[in-house]
Amino acid sequence: MTTDIPRVTPAWLRLRESADTAARAPELVEPIRRHLAANPRLVIHDLGSGTGSMARWLAPRLPGPQHWVLYDRDADLLAQATAGAAADGAPVTVEVRQRDITRLTADDLHGTSLITASALLDMLTADEVERVVAACVDAGCPALLTISVIGRVELTPTDPLDAAIAEAFNAHQRRTAGGRSLLGPDAVDACVDAFRRRGVSVLIRSSPWRLGADRADLASEWFSGWLAAACEQQPELARPAAAYASRRLAEAAAGRLGVVVHHHDLLAGCA
Repeated sequence: MTTDIPRVTPAWLRLRESADTAARAPELVEPIRRHLAANPRLVIHDLGSGTGSMARWLAPRLPGPQHWVLYDRDADLLAQATAGAAADGAPVTVEVRQRDITRLTADDLHGTSLITASALLDMLTADEVERVVAACVDAGCPALLTISVIGRVELTPTDPLDAAIAEAFNAHQRRTAGGRSLLGPDAVDACVDAFRRRGVSVLIRSSPWRLGADRADLASEWFSGWLAAACEQQPELARPAAAYASRRLAEAAAGRLGVVVHHHDLLAGCA
């Protein structure tokens, strides 16, 4: 990926991993198990893998030997990458590749059983989504793409400023950065359309983050990033946002802030 995309830190990935694990739609795993049942060894390519949270979530839900190929632009994240154990105790191996995933081709994915990604689509442009989908389809394997934002956030208790911040944040996700016009919350629809135009069926399931008192640290960190992006997009929000931030962070620290961040999970090619 290009350098204008902010670096994701290992600390942020550790903080969000349990929420991602709880959010991903487990009902999409069974179609994958059925589709891949005849494969003696699974080869799974994970795009934008970070430290391997998808591999730690999915590997224990699939039986048999597995080889995970983890792609990321950040060598430091890849150096910390690990996977989980297979459902039946079969060996799971990991290979890392520092690559721009938007430039992958079917040749790169030759012999792949399954392609996965998590929290990736909203950081792509329309052309990049088309290239990723084309590579998946040309490789002839299913794709599981999870935790993609869709532009809906709910905070409780409600606050009069919630809607304006959410609108500004969604605009920030759709910004043009370094010459790239990001899809943000429009990425799910673009991805589904790209698969279906190529004759590939897609299953869609909800996968919301639900952050309450048990995840107050994540709620606070998420809120701070959400608000900062909104104010970057609309600087005129900075003045009212100061008091808003104080109220919300105090609620989070006291375990009174509830946050639902809506996502969709997609499974393509497992009819």
